[in-house]
Amino acid sequence: MATAAKKPVAKKPAAPAAAAKKPAAVKKVAAAKVAKAAKADAPARKPNAAFMKPMTISPTLAAVIGAAPIPRTEVTKKVWEYIKKHKLQDEANKRNINADDKLKAVFGGKAQVSMFEMTKLISGHLS
Repeated sequence: MATAAKKPVAKKPAAPAAAAKKPAAVKKVAAAKVAKAAKADAPARKPNAAFMKPMTISPTLAAVIGAAPIPRTEVTKKVWEYIKKHKLQDEANKRNINADDKLKAVFGGKAQVSMFEMTKLISGHLS
């Protein structure tokens, strides 16, 4: 039994689709170069003056980090240094802090607080 020869199927040329994608890629590269040049020309970002203002620390918090007026950002850093130094971070849930006697006074008598609640409680000791 003889079989008929199959006719080859004509394929569409892929060039028009590839040509349409190429300009978009070129545009992205050009836009990235322009953005990079704009970043190089932009002045360095300045810290917010409100965050850098020295705050007066309450006597209870001063027992933990010292009494010198320092910015709010530095207060948080020093409290974290104290927590890490005394290994007060909860082992099971690292987001919780187990208070020792000094921190318990700062935290309003709570034995354990979350790190998010901690910043709220500390802000009550700053003025």
